[in-house]
Amino acid sequence: MTGKMGTAVVTGASSGIGAVYADRLAGRGYDLILVARNEERLKAVAAKVRDNHGVQVRVVIADLAFGADLVKVEDILRSDGTITALVNNAGVGGASPLLETDVEEMQDMIAINVTAPMRLTYAVTPAMVARGSGTIVNIASIVAIGPEILNGVYGGTKSFILGFSQSLRHELAGKGVAVQVVLPGATATDFWDVAGVGIGNLPSAWLMSAADLVDCALSDLDSGEFASVPSLQDIDEWNAYEAARQVMVPHLSSNTPGPRYTKKPAPVH
Repeated sequence: MTGKMGTAVVTGASSGIGAVYADRLAGRGYDLILVARNEERLKAVAAKVRDNHGVQVRVVIADLAFGADLVKVEDILRSDGTITALVNNAGVGGASPLLETDVEEMQDMIAINVTAPMRLTYAVTPAMVARGSGTIVNIASIVAIGPEILNGVYGGTKSFILGFSQSLRHELAGKGVAVQVVLPGATATDFWDVAGVGIGNLPSAWLMSAADLVDCALSDLDSGEFASVPSLQDIDEWNAYEAARQVMVPHLSSNTPGPRYTKKPAPVH
């Protein structure tokens, strides 16, 4: 028997934001397919969700930076007709400057943060479009619009997620598939320890709980909000940012240079 909402796939579900999404989506009536690398922690999350909500939970142990594991998850997304939601949450971060980071680690970051969500989205979207319903949630970061805040490769991967989500939303408009991008600020998870910063080094005033983040993002999803930025205190700032982007878009390509180039004074010799 399938949950009343179908099945939701959550990547990076063994802790933090992903584990909260698993709990909240199960509470909404979704069965779950939970994906992560850490088998012990993932099975613990699955057991807790089953006990609390009585839904079916399948665990898939996979490292999405590894090609064969990624293909395994893609195959599930293509073949399981009960899947109605995908939360692309798996990701790794970094805070070190470019010259202090290992390029192979950055390549792995791109594989997990960019290649995996792109491929998983491509795997699940055709069935959603054919059915005329479905939900795709992509977890980005505030560094998507401020890539200089942390490691530049990390910022670039999250800028990709934002841009990919914007394009996906445009392409799927009118097809019954909801697309949301979530831009967390600093969140109280083990992200910071893994990134080498140490969560204890961050001001508590910066840190939002994963539970608050996910609850706000789901509230925005219910309201039809494309971009969810829970830590932004004044949403008018985001709206102004997006409005400015939309003003520019029609003017970004022209067969003539902008008039500012013809108004420049001649060089003095």
